[in-house]
Amino acid sequence: MANAKPRVKVPKSADAGEVITIKTLISHKMESGQRKDKDGNVIPRSIINKFTCEFNGNMVFGCDLEPAISANPFFEFTAKVEESGTFKFTWNDDDGSVYETSNEIEVG
Repeated sequence: MANAKPRVKVPKSADAGEVITIKTLISHKMESGQRKDKDGNVIPRSIINKFTCEFNGNMVFGCDLEPAISANPFFEFTAKVEESGTFKFTWNDDDGSVYETSNEIEVG
């Protein structure tokens, strides 16, 4: 799905040891593969099947997604930050597409 668009919200700064809230959303139709079009043909499955978040190369959050997930999957989770660095977000699509974005955080 060429028009999938990821969005993330990460604080720009935090104190060392602070627990921050991260929010992510990706625009994606998440077609389950169980519906039919107006001609009775099965609409092929097309979902984001995996999401991961890493901080400075270490896994913070990850999950596998199934066809029952609604369109435009949204995740909200927390992470404890001890140092400045980069959060990397990755969404994997059934069609082999990989959508990535990253956000920096300054820890003082």
